[in-house]
Amino acid sequence: MASADEKVVEEKASVISSLLDKAKGFFAEKLANIPTPEATVDDVDFKGVTREGVDYHAKVSVKNPYSQSIPICQISYILKSATRTIASGTIPDPGSLVGSGTTVLDVPVKVAYSIAVSLMKDMCTDWDIDYQLDIGLTFDIPVVGDITIPVSTQGEIKLPSLRDFF
Repeated sequence: MASADEKVVEEKASVISSLLDKAKGFFAEKLANIPTPEATVDDVDFKGVTREGVDYHAKVSVKNPYSQSIPICQISYILKSATRTIASGTIPDPGSLVGSGTTVLDVPVKVAYSIAVSLMKDMCTDWDIDYQLDIGLTFDIPVVGDITIPVSTQGEIKLPSLRDFF
């Protein structure tokens, strides 16, 4: 049989546990309603041919709901054609979002020559490839911490022709 002191300790522990559960629920609800930046991919364009490969650039618009600027920790991307990954990478510390506005980010995507040549052989009829571009934007939001916003787009991009090489 438990002593009176043990019963009091158990009751206090139960009350404290109940209060902690309510506090967790309160903060989880408040954090779930915190606005986060919203992103869209506006455009993916062929930019040129370099010694390393073929350059494409994605224009990503990011709307910041806060009056303060938000640092962007990193941008990660994966460019796919069909189910095949043709380019991927990470851009560390690309800057910040302007407060209460929209920032347009330029995400350079480099496709290696070996992959571009393979794609040219597969798509030699129309010189376009169907693609899917998946981008992850990681932000450092005070109090909340790091969050990653995924954004994706699909479409067709132009493969370089011989004129682009010269």
